[in-house]
Amino acid sequence: MITYIRFNNFYSYLEDTEVSFLLGKQPTTSDYDFTVKTTQDQYRLNKIMAIVGANGSGKTQILKAFAFLRIFMFVSMYEKYNYEGIPFSQYALSNNDMTNFELGFLVKNAENIYEEYRYELTLTKDAVVKESLHKKTSRQFSYIFIRYYEDDKLIYKHRDFIAPSLADDVKKNASLISYANLLDNPIAMSIFNVFLHSSTNVNTSGRQGGTTESIVELTEILHKNEDLKVMVENLLCQFDTGINHINIKEVLLVNQEEDKPRKILLPFGTHKTDDGEFELSFYEESNGTQSAYSLLGLILPVLHSGGIAFIDELDNDLHPHLLPAIFDLFRSSHYNPHNAQLIFSCHTPEVFNLLNKHQIYLVEKYEQVSEAWRLDEVEGIRNDDNLYAKYMAGAFDAIPNL
Repeated sequence: MITYIRFNNFYSYLEDTEVSFLLGKQPTTSDYDFTVKTTQDQYRLNKIMAIVGANGSGKTQILKAFAFLRIFMFVSMYEKYNYEGIPFSQYALSNNDMTNFELGFLVKNAENIYEEYRYELTLTKDAVVKESLHKKTSRQFSYIFIRYYEDDKLIYKHRDFIAPSLADDVKKNASLISYANLLDNPIAMSIFNVFLHSSTNVNTSGRQGGTTESIVELTEILHKNEDLKVMVENLLCQFDTGINHINIKEVLLVNQEEDKPRKILLPFGTHKTDDGEFELSFYEESNGTQSAYSLLGLILPVLHSGGIAFIDELDNDLHPHLLPAIFDLFRSSHYNPHNAQLIFSCHTPEVFNLLNKHQIYLVEKYEQVSEAWRLDEVEGIRNDDNLYAKYMAGAFDAIPNL
């Protein structure tokens, strides 16, 4: 469960930028909020966070920040992560070669109670400058480990983390948490579990994967989990796609780039009419139906297990009327028993009618530098204001200058 992220000098964001799931001191009550108790505190958090702005304003770059830390913290020591430097970009015109991140998150302990953590990272394009992990043990945070370099020499301090002799083996372009997870360190493994139950269609290069790939991936999941398959069928029926049932079949895929054909699982939708029924491959369905199926593949596993979904262009190929249905999945205690979270970018202004001001971030680019702010940070915005009308009138900025 994530509480906030801060970063600077990252892609189009030069200055310090924060995206927080924490509610303000006097937030409007919402079904999209929930309360969580930790060993030290009690917080109210948002289940849903929308990022709204013009094309090219920097919406996707915020999601890239989450995606980058997710990748760096947990797979940067894997063999397939064989970059010489670190795969991200700093602000193109920055005079500073340092990028900073800070991530707040909650992890359940052995007693099933949440504990609060803070992860800090300073790095250049080539190497880690400083990395540290802290846990809140009273009113203050105590470090679990601190790792930094002085004159190319590793300085490492820890409390019940991996031994210094092992910390020496960590690559300069990798995370100590990633290495500790490979060594089955219990702290690293518990943190890894938080991000294991996350899903995204974004990596450090931007939005990834197409509908074709995501359909295959979701079908593999549904083939192994009948409960999720039934849930997808019910939701596609609710979304008025015309599909009543999904049949999963094994088909032979012939690819010119591969030496031999291979077998894959593909979904086929059953459509019923008064005159009978017929079956279509999902690749014969409309773009909207394919997008809805792919989207459910991202959010249903998160809803099922708890976690967070980072989704770029949630509204892509979806009718605006489907947005409240998607939001309702996260609001529902039936579909979302573990308080899974969703952060997404979109261009659909109807979100201003569906969410409260503390659940919407606006993004604007000034002189090629992106800025982001939460709507409840804007002075003079009342809870009963018509947010949609004000946004469409340009009162909040974050719209194209035509």
